[in-house]
Order: sequence, then structure tokens, then C-alpha cells
Amino acid sequence: MAVSFSLDSLPPIAVSGLRFGLATLFMLAWCYFEGCGIRLRGRAQWNCSLICGILLFIQIALFTIGVQLSNSSHTTLLINTYVLWVVAFEHFVTHVHRLNGQKILGLLIAIVGASLVTLLPMGSVPETTNPADQATLTGDLFLLASALVLAVKILYVQASLKVIEPGKLIFWHDLIAVVLFLLVSLSFEEVDPAGFTMPAILGLLYQGILVAGFCFAVQAQLLKKHVASQISIFSFTTPLFGLTAAMLIRTDAYSPWLLASAGFVALGIWLVQRGESR
Repeated sequence: MAVSFSLDSLPPIAVSGLRFGLATLFMLAWCYFEGCGIRLRGRAQWNCSLICGILLFIQIALFTIGVQLSNSSHTTLLINTYVLWVVAFEHFVTHVHRLNGQKILGLLIAIVGASLVTLLPMGSVPETTNPADQATLTGDLFLLASALVLAVKILYVQASLKVIEPGKLIFWHDLIAVVLFLLVSLSFEEVDPAGFTMPAILGLLYQGILVAGFCFAVQAQLLKKHVASQISIFSFTTPLFGLTAAMLIRTDAYSPWLLASAGFVALGIWLVQRGESR
């Protein structure tokens, strides 16, 4: 939803660059207080940072363009399909987190819960009363592609943490992505200074400092101790928060299934996490 406010008046790649420019500054302070420093040591750390930065650039570019071509409700559901890719990869490829009947049931229940608020018909209520928030098939496909790249990035970040500290990795992958965003935006976009409205600025601050900064750093810390699918399953709560905010602030259509969706998601997460060691 915060991305949507920024995209109302600013082009997508520029929004992405500004967002992760703020995140880079946040991570610089994070690394200072954590005491890990930002100097990369050895080819392995350089390679991990470069690949993570490129993956971040691709994923966020697809995501931001997708948000521009869709609406907040669809975005919060479709971007979190990355969880399915993470779970499938860890079960069938790396074998680090095996699925059993209970976990599969929990995953399916969480998927149903996250889907209820968006996919079920809403009667005669229009999908949105905000003309800037009309979902399109093209936008939804961009979001699905972004979800796939996000899953790959999360798994690669987890593998990279064997050779580089979490804070340092997130700092460098932010900085590399910012350089790529800047080059592409300067080449293909035109940023109007009048586009920096108060809603756009507040949206950028939220995306950059709280999401791309704080949340990405915390996620990297968690990936150091837990398998990715254990962490990713909690992302099924995102559509609940996102849709509620979109209804209250972006005037997306109200879904009468919101409470049922919340219950399904909570039950699904509990089933997936039940029995896991602390």
C-alpha cells in the first residue's frame, strides 16, 4: 500500500531506487551499531553480495511495476506466493525442511485463508473506488514473477550467510541494487520534482526504513538460525494487514471474508510450526 502511494506521482524504478537508498543508509547505521563493519573480505563475500544485489534489483523492479499495474489487495496476496516456492525448494531440492501430512495441511489452509479476501466475489461492490488501483492481468503476472525471484533471493541469502554477516550482506545488496536502479531510471524515466508529495514521501520512508531496512535486516538474522520455510510461512499474514490497510486508506473494496481469512491463516501457521524445535 505504501508503494502505491509513492507510485501515484513517481515512476516505478525511481521509487525502487529511493526506497533502497534509504534502506542503505539504515543498514549503514545497523552495521555500525552491530559492530560487523561493511568491508568485504575475499572473493566469496564479493560474489555473494553482487548476486544478491542483482536478484534484489530484478525482484523489486518486477514488484514495483506490478504494483503500478495492479492494486494493493492483489499485491499483498500474489507477492506472498513466494512461500510456496521456498517450501517446495526446501522439500524437493535441499531436503532441509521435509513436509509431512500436518505441514501440508497447514500450508493449504494458510493458502486458502490468504486467498479468501481477494479471490471470492464481493457481490455488487466494485473492486476499488480508486481509479489508480485497478488490477490487471499484466500487473498480476509481474507480481507472480517477482514472487518467484524473491524465493530464489531468500534461499540464496540464507546460503550466503555461511560466508558473510547478515547486516553486511543486506547493506551491500541494497547498495548494488541502488546503483542499478539509478542507472535504469536515469536512462528511461523522468522524475518530476512535483511528484514528491507528502503521501509519496511518507510511502518512501515506510518502504525504505521500516521494510527494506529494518525488516530485511531482521529476516537475514532469522535466516541464520532457522530454515527459510519456517520464517516464510508467517508471510501469509501479510494479505490480512495489507487488505485491511488498503480498504481503510486506499479505498479498495471491503471483503466480508476478512475475519474468516485471518482464522484460516492463523490455523495454517500453527499447524506448520507445531512440533518444531525452538
